[in-house]
Amino acid sequence: MIVACWSGPRNISTALMRAWSSRKDTFVVDEPFYAHFLKKTKNNHPMREKIIKHYLSDYNQVVEYLTRDIPHKKTIWYQKHMAHHIMDFNTINWIKECENCILIRHPKEVIHSYAAKNNLRSVKELGYPQQFRIIEFLKKTNQRYKVIDSADLLKNPQEVLSDWCQSININFDKSMLHWDKGNHQNDGIWWHHWYDNVINTSGFQKYREKDITIENKFDSIYNEAMEYYNYFKDIK
Repeated sequence: MIVACWSGPRNISTALMRAWSSRKDTFVVDEPFYAHFLKKTKNNHPMREKIIKHYLSDYNQVVEYLTRDIPHKKTIWYQKHMAHHIMDFNTINWIKECENCILIRHPKEVIHSYAAKNNLRSVKELGYPQQFRIIEFLKKTNQRYKVIDSADLLKNPQEVLSDWCQSININFDKSMLHWDKGNHQNDGIWWHHWYDNVINTSGFQKYREKDITIENKFDSIYNEAMEYYNYFKDIK
């Protein structure tokens, strides 16, 4: 079974990858289209050249890798994806073979976290429009999918993960609630820049609502992101 989680940046997606990697039956991969995305967009992300040199950057080669037999004879392949790494939505037929999940987070929290790490110029950098395109494709092709809000996950991880596992006909494993601190073997090499919070955790952190004020320059991005977020919440 392939479990594909389509997230945006700063969405608790690495903690969720940690949860799945804690299962003995699961192999995980971390943002396999990142090198492809960087090569195509020429975005000046931290470690850009190192990432392109280290990983497959041809889209078709990545898809071939992701759809072959599960490595190490595991029975579940958890794939952590950034939705905005998909550049052409006419080439995603392969996701019909996956159990797909859309991981969302409130735009105020995402923008606040992302802008502290990188320049933010468009809502497309946050993955909301691309998540919408993925959902539209799954609906059009009559594929089931799951929408999970990161706030719900942090408030009650066992309930959310158990419900997700049940929806795709696998057993929930309590090992998903805990993991070892530090970087993990299957983390992308970019963990040095992006994973400073999660490497200090050994489980999901308790959700705390934050008093966040978004800079005025992000108003248009925030408003557009909220339209997508409310849509996702309505179909959740």
